[in-house]
Amino acid sequence: MPALPTETDVLVIGAGPAGAAAAAWASRGGLDVVLADAQVFPRDKTCGDGLTPRAIHELTSLGLGEWLQGQPRNLGLRAAGFGQTLMLPWPGGSLPNYGSAVPRTELDARIREVALSAGAIPLDGHRAVDVEFDRGRVAAVTFTCVVEGKKVNRVVRCKRLVVADGAKSQLGRRLGREWHKDTAYGVAGRAYIRSGRSDDKWISSHLELRGEHNEVLSGYGWIFPLGDGEVNIGVGTLATTKRPADVNLRALTELYTDQQRAQWALDGELQLFSSALLPMGGAVSNIAGSNWMLIGDAAGCVNPLNGEGIDYGLETGNLAAHILIDTKDSSAVDYSLVWPGELSIRYGTAFSIARRLAGLLTVPGFIKTMGPVGMRSAALMTIALRVMGNLVTEEDRDATARVWRTAGRASMKLDDRPPFS
Repeated sequence: MPALPTETDVLVIGAGPAGAAAAAWASRGGLDVVLADAQVFPRDKTCGDGLTPRAIHELTSLGLGEWLQGQPRNLGLRAAGFGQTLMLPWPGGSLPNYGSAVPRTELDARIREVALSAGAIPLDGHRAVDVEFDRGRVAAVTFTCVVEGKKVNRVVRCKRLVVADGAKSQLGRRLGREWHKDTAYGVAGRAYIRSGRSDDKWISSHLELRGEHNEVLSGYGWIFPLGDGEVNIGVGTLATTKRPADVNLRALTELYTDQQRAQWALDGELQLFSSALLPMGGAVSNIAGSNWMLIGDAAGCVNPLNGEGIDYGLETGNLAAHILIDTKDSSAVDYSLVWPGELSIRYGTAFSIARRLAGLLTVPGFIKTMGPVGMRSAALMTIALRVMGNLVTEEDRDATARVWRTAGRASMKLDDRPPFS
């Protein structure tokens, strides 16, 4: 067994898609990297397990294209609700024209293997709990771990720090991260169950999500086929400080499962239920310091319109790593002056308009009134799939892309607190 690391150039906290991607790219760029995680792999993560074409693109760039060929492939979204069912293919264009769904126990372990193969040193079962500062810079991170049945502390010194410890981001809070709940955030629950349609070629979203009193909720239910005899099934709702989500996620997931049991040939009871609370749309501040950056869920990089975070995690890990590589010979760089601006350029306009629209969805009666209107138009829902699924890239120059970007710029001018500020 190699000796446990005590110092490194780059210390990455969290080995999910964001952290593992950052570690992989940074290691490939010649940096010494330690990749730490609070748990021992393989480990689970509350998630819908869906991989959008944007995530497929990033995974392929990481070198996982061949592995993806052995995973289930879906053609697009089956959107159902208000008496309509629409089949909406992935739009393709500058992105792949297919998606997938892979349990996080497998996906995260696979991306982590890429990082370790590139040279990152693993530090599993170590929970980051505190930081040590030296003249305003993070000099070391304190971890708790269990050794021979006893909890002990360990310290790893670092020159630079990347924090990817998830939506709750315990270390981010220690560094001063603040989550602003006045914009829309998400609450979601998911589970697994056996299904006779596990090989279905479409992911399904039910936009008419109803509660125990048959009321229409500001959210949706999903079923993502995993191709292994099971589906990932779950529900998600939106909330704000003014309009909090007053739902029992487990009970709602069970209700939704019963509603879909016959159609999806669901067999048995729900397994491995878990839930999460998600900051969305960059609704966090203090995401960087002189020598540290928050990425992925920790930086609020979650789509406000569909709860997707894997693609943003992969992308922000990639972007952060290349900033580390480009600045490796410059100790004078202050990431607090670089990182929020980089994220704002890449995601600011889309996050601003998306969370504004998400806020509308929390208004009582909005979905019940507008849902049937949208579901009557396949053309409108095709556009909605593209913008809600974060499938507009900088390379796209069509009318939808131009309108979406223009609306985003206008939205940012109205924001009291723009994304990442």
